[in-house]
Amino acid sequence: MGKNTGEGFRRGAVRERTQFERPDGLWQKRDETTGQLMEVKQTEGPFKGIAKEPDGRDTENS
Repeated sequence: MGKNTGEGFRRGAVRERTQFERPDGLWQKRDETTGQLMEVKQTEGPFKGIAKEPDGRDTENS
């Protein structure tokens, strides 16, 4: 289980989530089990601790 440290980084990965960069340059999360699109990051750069697609590291759905 990932845990925020409060120091600008996370220990461990967020499970069952992936992220991808949209054509407009923003990053969006996806739930690996349902495929449902989740929140979009409004600030620069990707989400911390979430695998980028395609990855294949967590489940066969990635």
